[in-house]
Amino acid sequence: MDVASSVLTELRGKKINILVTNDDGAHALGLWTLVEELVTIGKVLVVAPDREQSGVGTSVTLHRPLRVKELRPHVAGVKAYSVEGTPADCVILGLHSLSKEKIDLVVSGINEGANLGNDVLISGTVGAAMQAYFNSVPAIAISVAELRDPIFGPAAKLAAVLGSKLAAAELPAKSFFNVNLPNLPLNQLKGVAVTRLGERSYVDSVEEHVDTRGKSYYWIVRGNAEWDMAENSDIWALRQGLASITPLQSDVASASQLISLAQLTDSIFEALMASSKTL
Repeated sequence: MDVASSVLTELRGKKINILVTNDDGAHALGLWTLVEELVTIGKVLVVAPDREQSGVGTSVTLHRPLRVKELRPHVAGVKAYSVEGTPADCVILGLHSLSKEKIDLVVSGINEGANLGNDVLISGTVGAAMQAYFNSVPAIAISVAELRDPIFGPAAKLAAVLGSKLAAAELPAKSFFNVNLPNLPLNQLKGVAVTRLGERSYVDSVEEHVDTRGKSYYWIVRGNAEWDMAENSDIWALRQGLASITPLQSDVASASQLISLAQLTDSIFEALMASSKTL
């Protein structure tokens, strides 16, 4: 019996309530592969967007109503809903309306394509997990680093192992993990690494087009990624054939700039007061 199966067998009697969402849409294969594995450790509720919502980050819908539709689940016994909204909307509705029981864990994914480095700030997959974290619910965002023919099985098993360890209180109650796996079969995975966010930047471009009425419209086009291959980054881990687990938090304040900026607060305030004399 492998380690994952051992953990799941040990905790099989300790069922937890799990909310599953994603940013690829309610019928995505990655989502339902994840659900198939998570039902072995808990009671699963699916609340996912009715269409792809990649790149929406933590966006929440505030200025229009949210339409919800109950779906026929792809896994028997699972309650499933699609939402005409963002992944973060789905988590809010799941936690505060659609679930009749307290949710113990939110898992977002499995995303097609990695969410690495700076991408976590715009990722709908990570944004959904962050919304759970804001509500003091343990959260996992999980992705496979492949857009064509991704192998979802190992990611689903890893999500179940992490969920089991959270249920067993082996991990902090307020956990928020961004998990990425290389697109490898389980028997080719080299290990698991705890990582930091690497630097993954793009040189974006804008394409301007003209419609049939002569009006301009624009496409934002992502350029090739520039990779930070520093050891112990999430990007480095994937290149080594390792699954990457990056613990995240909501505090994005720059520790390196706090001290230098604090030394300037008096002069900033003086300049601000001086500027009022010219108004």
